[in-house]
Amino acid sequence: MNNFLDQIPSLPVADSVETIMDWLTSHLSSLFDFVQTGGQSAMDGITDLLVMIPPILFILIVALISFLATRKKFGLAIFSVVGLLFIYNQGLWEELMNTITLVIFASIIAIIIGVPIGIFMSKSKWAEGIIKPILDFMQTMPGFVYLIPAVAFFGIGVVPGVFASVIFALPPTVRFTNLGIRQVPKELVEASDSYGSTGWQKLYKVELPLAKSTIMAGINQTVLLSLSMVVIASMIGAPGLGREVLSALQRAQVGNGFVAGLSLVIFAIIIDRLTQSLNKKK
Repeated sequence: MNNFLDQIPSLPVADSVETIMDWLTSHLSSLFDFVQTGGQSAMDGITDLLVMIPPILFILIVALISFLATRKKFGLAIFSVVGLLFIYNQGLWEELMNTITLVIFASIIAIIIGVPIGIFMSKSKWAEGIIKPILDFMQTMPGFVYLIPAVAFFGIGVVPGVFASVIFALPPTVRFTNLGIRQVPKELVEASDSYGSTGWQKLYKVELPLAKSTIMAGINQTVLLSLSMVVIASMIGAPGLGREVLSALQRAQVGNGFVAGLSLVIFAIIIDRLTQSLNKKK
């Protein structure tokens, strides 16, 4: 049996992928260069703007947002103040701003792409059948693998980091949008049809509002997955707290690595609680 298997020629999968990548990089190099340049400028601008804000003012703004988002409860606001002051005290403020920029860009792009795809899936069974395996592939593929096409297309820096983060973080928004719309009671959809609603009216006035809770849960997961890619993205030059973790790992600096990792945890908790609070009924 083993001899028979050994006689089967290897499928040229690796060569085929190399050929596709070479074709894309040679024929679409101008597009990739434009995205790299424009994206780098935009993200540098956002980071510079965030850094210009006095840290104490930024901390107070986050605390106020946390207080209002949690229906005037002090828990998250106090945690935000203490946590952000700790990050500032450890000299990681600028790295935090870079991390915020990466997460914001990756999350917004993933949401803009993911919600329409999820809506499309909910309206078409054949589209769902085609897209679901692709989402399974995207979620099960190790995050490090996404760095390969990211570097091939955009070189090194924050833009390929965002590219890899978008691919890794996109599936939850797509899945939850599809699930939320499909879970809308059929009676309400039929009632909307009976009143002569168009497809767009039914979507925006009935389906999306009723699916909001489920969609927001998917967006919450997308934001957290974008944040989880910060350390991996630092391997291809993305700045931020992830770079500090990677640097500490390379130099075996346990203390510095712990502080940078704890800063990421603090930021993740704040982001998670804020996005969850947006999903709670008033």
